[in-house]
Amino acid sequence: MAAILAEARAHGVHGAITVSTTTADALRTTRLAEQHEHLWATAGIHPLYADEPANWEDLRTAARSPKCVAWGELGLDRHYSDPPQSLQLPLLEEQLTHIAQWQRDEPSLAKPIVIHCREAFDELLPVLANSGLPRDRFVFHCFTAGPREMRLLLDFGASVSFTGVVTFRNAKETHEAARIAPIDRVMVETDAPFLTPEPHRTVRPNAPRYVVHVAHALAQLWNLPEAEVRSRLTANAQKFFGLPASL
Repeated sequence: MAAILAEARAHGVHGAITVSTTTADALRTTRLAEQHEHLWATAGIHPLYADEPANWEDLRTAARSPKCVAWGELGLDRHYSDPPQSLQLPLLEEQLTHIAQWQRDEPSLAKPIVIHCREAFDELLPVLANSGLPRDRFVFHCFTAGPREMRLLLDFGASVSFTGVVTFRNAKETHEAARIAPIDRVMVETDAPFLTPEPHRTVRPNAPRYVVHVAHALAQLWNLPEAEVRSRLTANAQKFFGLPASL
C-alpha cells in the first residue's frame, strides 16, 4: 500500500479512500488506513453482500476510527439478481436506521455516505429521503448513468463521483450527464480494481494514480483548464469527507 500511495503522489494524487463492502471488511479497511498517513476508509455494507451476516457493532466500531471518513458504500443494485431486492432493500433500510441513530447518539459519527446505485435510482432515492439524513451528505459514487439520472440526484441534493467510464469513447450518456453536473458537487475516483481509465483501460488492477485521467476527461467535457478542475475536485473531496486541507 505504501508503494501504491507513493506512486499516486508522484502523479499528483495526494490521498485515497479505501471503501468497505462488509462489516468485517470495514474493520480491515480502517486498520489499513490507520497505518498510512494519506489513506482513509469507509464503513458500510455493499448491496451485493446483502446475503452475508452483518455485525452492526463492528460497523460502528470501524466508524469510530479517526481515519474513517464516511459510511458506505451502501445502496441498491438491480444489475444483478443475486442477492435479490428482497434482501438488499431491508438491509439498506436497516443500515440507514442504524446510521441515523448512531449519529444522534455520537455526534462524531455524523459522516457523509457513499451510495452505490446501479439501475436503481427510482427505487433508491425515496429510501434515502425517508431516512431523514441530510441530502447534501450523500455522494453517488461510480456514476455511469445518463442525464435523467444525473438530474434526479442533483434535484435530490446529492453529490456525484465519476470513474474511468467518463474517459471511454462509447460512454456517450455518461458524457452528457457529466456536462450538466455542477463542478462544486463533483468528485473523482477509481472504483479499483475496476474501470481503469483511458489510455490505460486494459490495465488491472486500477490504481489511484490513474484518477488524473478522469479529471482530464471532465476538464475536456467542461471546457475548463485541467489545473482548475483538479484544484476544484480536490477541494470538493476535502470539504465533503473532512480531509486535511494540506492535501
